[in-house]
Amino acid sequence: MDDFHAFRPVPKTGVIYVTSEAYKLGFSTADPEWCNLGQGQPETGPLPGAPRRIHDVAIAADDQEYAPVAGLGELREAVAALYNRLYRKGMASQYTAENVCISGGGRAALTRAAASLGSINLGHFLPDYTAYEELLDIFKAFTSIPILLEGDRGYSFTADDLKREVLGRGLSALLMSNPCNPTGKLVAGEELERWVHVARELDCTLLLDEFYSHYVYRGRPGALPIESAARYVKDVERDPVVIFDGFTKNWRYPGWRITWALAPSSVIERFASAGSFLDGGGSKPLQRAAIPLFDDDYVEKETLAIQNAFRDKRDRMLSRLERMGVRFDRVPDGTFYAWGNVASLPAPLNDGMGFFRAGLTKKVITVPGEFFDVNPGKRRHGRASRFREYVRFSFGPSLDVVERAMTRLEELIAAS
Repeated sequence: MDDFHAFRPVPKTGVIYVTSEAYKLGFSTADPEWCNLGQGQPETGPLPGAPRRIHDVAIAADDQEYAPVAGLGELREAVAALYNRLYRKGMASQYTAENVCISGGGRAALTRAAASLGSINLGHFLPDYTAYEELLDIFKAFTSIPILLEGDRGYSFTADDLKREVLGRGLSALLMSNPCNPTGKLVAGEELERWVHVARELDCTLLLDEFYSHYVYRGRPGALPIESAARYVKDVERDPVVIFDGFTKNWRYPGWRITWALAPSSVIERFASAGSFLDGGGSKPLQRAAIPLFDDDYVEKETLAIQNAFRDKRDRMLSRLERMGVRFDRVPDGTFYAWGNVASLPAPLNDGMGFFRAGLTKKVITVPGEFFDVNPGKRRHGRASRFREYVRFSFGPSLDVVERAMTRLEELIAAS
């Protein structure tokens, strides 16, 4: 019985739910017997060809003090300069430190943005990142509008589709992960350029979660295989494009909690104001330690190492899961997730939650697809999720963990 009437029930995100359930059965991150295919972080150890990992951080005397809410000026400038070098060479409009806001984690960055939105219609996709659900519900100024993507179309959504949704639903902003967590769908190249054009033309702000933008498994010949809407922004102060990224995935330092938003400076001012009452800012010594890691050579080596290691894991995981009978609407273009349909497996494995529960008996953790049916405030009623037959498999863990998990799932299916 809950006697604390002042508090409301707060749901867990998908990753937190599945690990909480696994903890009840003895799961520990230090226990090598467990295979966590539910994890939302990449492996953080050495990779072939990657730069040396950072294990020691010096703390200067003034690092004991608060960091500025918008982040250290030197770090903000390093972020802006990297985007200019990667995506904006030769362009008249360039990002500066005033276009960057540093936060203590991706959720903090997104929360600052949500707290800064006005009374608007905000579009979001189904499926998409599980943590968006509570984020889109807790702030009451805006109204969230779901947009369903179809698996039989490979979760395609074109710039023409975007224009129709903006005009038809009166959207003033759209939130999405690109590449998408969980499907791995990537909007890139000319199509992403057209998205930015639609946003500019119709004054619809794109809120783009680009935390997996270095996990891209296709690209232009001779170019670093990364993608960002920053490449297609004409005027950094006028185009309604907000980008979120950080060290969590693309630098493989999730524990550092170094993330940023990139936007017109007037928007960044609002994010900093929101941060002043929401979170107060991030870690000062870690922000200072992060600055050298924006060096071009470091970024290129780390990105290429990620590409090679994670593409191999993706290909191995998909091949083995498909042989087990798991179906994929599309091969993921990016991220380190595989979004699989388990409907053809024997019961109870033909249901995402049933698959997850059965996997725990083999010490394998996955995430049921229903958690990605983003439903703020549970306004859409009905007991069955449209994604109940899906499972998100993470190939974020090391290759040996992925291979061991595949063998256990093969045994589980064979015994069913």
